[in-house]
Amino acid sequence: MSLETLGWGPAFEHAFSTLVSQSPLSLVPGRVVRQHRGLLTVQTATRTLLARTAGRLLHQAPGVESLPTIGDWVALQLPDGDGEALLHAVLPRASVLARREAGSERDGQLIAANLDVVVLVAGLDGNFNPRRIERALALAWTSGAAPVVLLTKADLRPDADVLVAEVEELAPGVPVLALSSWTGEGIEALRAQLPAGKTGALLGSSGVGKSTLVNRLLGEARLVTQAVRAEDDKGRHTTTHRELFVLPGGGLLIDGPGMRELGLWGEDDGIGQTFTDILELAAGCRFTDCQHQGEPGCEVRAAVSSGALPEARLASYERLRREQAYQARQRNASAERDHRRHERSKTLMGWEATRSKRRRN
Repeated sequence: MSLETLGWGPAFEHAFSTLVSQSPLSLVPGRVVRQHRGLLTVQTATRTLLARTAGRLLHQAPGVESLPTIGDWVALQLPDGDGEALLHAVLPRASVLARREAGSERDGQLIAANLDVVVLVAGLDGNFNPRRIERALALAWTSGAAPVVLLTKADLRPDADVLVAEVEELAPGVPVLALSSWTGEGIEALRAQLPAGKTGALLGSSGVGKSTLVNRLLGEARLVTQAVRAEDDKGRHTTTHRELFVLPGGGLLIDGPGMRELGLWGEDDGIGQTFTDILELAAGCRFTDCQHQGEPGCEVRAAVSSGALPEARLASYERLRREQAYQARQRNASAERDHRRHERSKTLMGWEATRSKRRRN
C-alpha cells in the first residue's frame, strides 16, 4: 500500500524529512490505522505492524494531546524481525479532533488526527437531538476539519426531509445528508464527501448505525453490529476500538466506539462557527459587551422575541459558552499549578546540589 493511498502529502513529507535529518536513527513513516487501548497498529509503505511508543516520547510529552492517536503520521524504528516497531515521534498534525475526557474536568481525550472531514452521525429515531448536533458541530469546527451532518435511519421517518431542513438551519453552509444503510439512500452522497486520499471520522453515540454504515461503504460485513434496545432506542457499545478503513474509491474513514458525552475541549472558535447567526445579531447590539440578558438595544433578544431566533438555540449557545469558559479556567489553573510544582522542584534540586557541594568541600 502506498503512503499516498493513506493520505500522505507534501506537508507530512517535509516534516518527516526534517525529522530524519536531525535523528541518528533509521526511521520510516507510517500512519496509525488501529488503536485498541494502549496498542497501536501502524501501516507503512511496505507492511502493517504493531508499535509501542518510545519511552522518551512518553516521558517528554507535555500531555496526552502530544501522544499518538488514530490517524497520526508517525516516525518508526522497524524491528529486525517480526516484533514490535518503536514509535519515536508524531508528525505535526493537520487537524485533531478531541473532547473533554468523560468524568474529568481538566483532561482531554484525542479522538482522531489528520482529518479532512468529521461526519456527525445522528439517528432519525430516538437519538435525534438538535442541541447535541450543535455541540458536535462545535467540536468538529474546533478540530480544523470540515463537518458533515449525517442523519441515518432515514427509512424510519417519512418526514426525513423536514428534519434535514431543520438541521440545515442550525448548521448553515454545512452539508446535511439523510441516509439509510438498508435502502442505500444517501450512500453515494456520503462517498462524494470522501474522495481518494481524504480522511473522515464518524462521530456519534452508540446505536446510530456507524458500524452498519461502514460495512455498507466497504461492501462487506467487517464490523459487528447490534440492534438498539427496543424500549428506549439506546445503542449498545459494539465497537471497542478505533480503526481506519480504506474505502472502495480511495477515501479513508475512521470508526470508533460511540460517545454519549461530547464535552468541549480546545479553543472556542468552534462555538463561533456553529452559531454564526447569533454572532451576526450580536454585532448589532447597542453595547459591545452585551450579555443578551435584557440589556437595552439587544438585537439577539429582539430576534428571540420576534421568533426569528429560537430560544432553545440561544440557550444552547450560552450553555456551551459557559462550559468553554469554565474549562479554560480549569486548564489555566491546572497549568499554573503544574508550573509552580515544577519551579519548586527545581528550587529543591538546587538546594540539594548546593548542600552536597558544601559537604564535599
